[in-house]
Amino acid sequence: ELENQLAAKSKILDELKQSLALNGSAEPTSESLSLRIAELCKMMDRTVSQVAQLKTSMQSILEQWRAYDDIYAEISLMTTRYLYCIEQCKPSVVSVDTLKNQVKSLQ
Repeated sequence: ELENQLAAKSKILDELKQSLALNGSAEPTSESLSLRIAELCKMMDRTVSQVAQLKTSMQSILEQWRAYDDIYAEISLMTTRYLYCIEQCKPSVVSVDTLKNQVKSLQ
């Protein structure tokens, strides 16, 4: 979105430059306007460069977050499996009466 806005502003600056060139007057206001437009064009170029650098950085960060999410999901699954195994491996403390009742129900 930012790149699109910068492109639109750049087009407007180009139109201003062309309009100023077509008028071709040597008035002091035209000269100062021309200098101001040139200054704005330089600022626009710097901004476009910064946006490109930001985009590259953000893509790198996004890839790192995706890798983090994948690893987190895998670790979460492994943790759940380990907790289940630990729960199943616990020796159950059962009283003799409980065992007798289970034997009766099974018979």
